[in-house]
Amino acid sequence: MTKSELVDAIAQETKLTKKDTDAFVKAFVEVVSKAMEKGDDVALTGFGTFSVGERAARSGRNPKTGETITIAASKAPRFKAGKALKDRVNK
Repeated sequence: MTKSELVDAIAQETKLTKKDTDAFVKAFVEVVSKAMEKGDDVALTGFGTFSVGERAARSGRNPKTGETITIAASKAPRFKAGKALKDRVNK
């Protein structure tokens, strides 16, 4: 599902205009992104939790030269589905 398909589906479900729904979707993404930038989790009961995971530094290989390189530590966005969502998906 693309963003425009999501906007259409939410607009149809809520009877809001597509313009209002698009603004809502953009605001939702922005608010969740800002919270995760700060390291906060965003928990939507029954749906899931958006969080930030830590990746440790590790060594790897340059596939072209075979040279060993160090891959720096980083953060990665994570999503853990809630029980209600898992149950709906596994019907």
